Amino acid sequence: MSAPTNGTPPLRIAIPNKGSLSQSATEMLREAGYRQRSDTKQLTVLDAENNVEFFYLRPRDIALYVGEGTLDVGITGRDLLLDSGADADEVRELGFGRSRFRFAARPGTLTSVQDLGGKRIATSYVGVVRRHLEAHGLEAEVIRLDGAVETSIQLGVADVIADVVETGSTLRAAGLEVFGEVILESEAVMITQAGKPSLPAGFEVFTRRLDGVLVARGYVMMDYDIDREHLQDAVALTPGLEGPTISPLHREDWVAVRAMVPRDGAQLLMDELWAIGARAILLTDIHACRL
Repeated sequence: MSAPTNGTPPLRIAIPNKGSLSQSATEMLREAGYRQRSDTKQLTVLDAENNVEFFYLRPRDIALYVGEGTLDVGITGRDLLLDSGADADEVRELGFGRSRFRFAARPGTLTSVQDLGGKRIATSYVGVVRRHLEAHGLEAEVIRLDGAVETSIQLGVADVIADVVETGSTLRAAGLEVFGEVILESEAVMITQAGKPSLPAGFEVFTRRLDGVLVARGYVMMDYDIDREHLQDAVALTPGLEGPTISPLHREDWVAVRAMVPRDGAQLLMDELWAIGARAILLTDIHACRL
């Protein structure tokens, strides 16, 4: 049993207990200032200072616990959420664990989703595949396989597989190729129970902290000096979020400018600022923020 802080029960959050989602989720939560487990054998961690309790669960089970209201919030994959059929909603994309879910078969045998009618499809994501087939008005036999599905065609179990595809090298090694449209673009997401009239205490703070991590990862702080004659051109390049900070310098007719800019493209932006006369251009990582 978890001990309430100041009479308020802790926010109960489900986290993947293993795999790539687990590591990335743990890193994000640490960046957000939350205590995490030091031993992978730990099943729960109570962060009394922040009045949050974390439960480390099998990724496939997280949506079910959140959907039935046993836990308040969960971090899981969009693919696992949709496959579960749980009564839970996605409320935030978290920017890690991105993957594509696609069909694959022997080269030249199938070319589009319409070719799937009457076929045997092996997958670990039965719910996702059935929903996709229904959306296209198709009927096919969907076979659940836990773990690697690439060999199911060679073994005569299936005609097609549906699985997460990253580089495609594993499929090529098995003599398969992807075909048709992408079934699902997945990534790690934050979920809550669907239709819940009010979210528990602490949820708003938790969400704001994760938003702060996402912004800190996506932006850098840029500082530079520039003469007032070219200031408006520089500000047009670095408008910041609510406008840059501009401070006078001891050097006559020069100012110092500070603004948050997107991390992607920051090097090109430095080149553009230099070209219009900016000097002493610096980039600094942002470790945390509140907007």
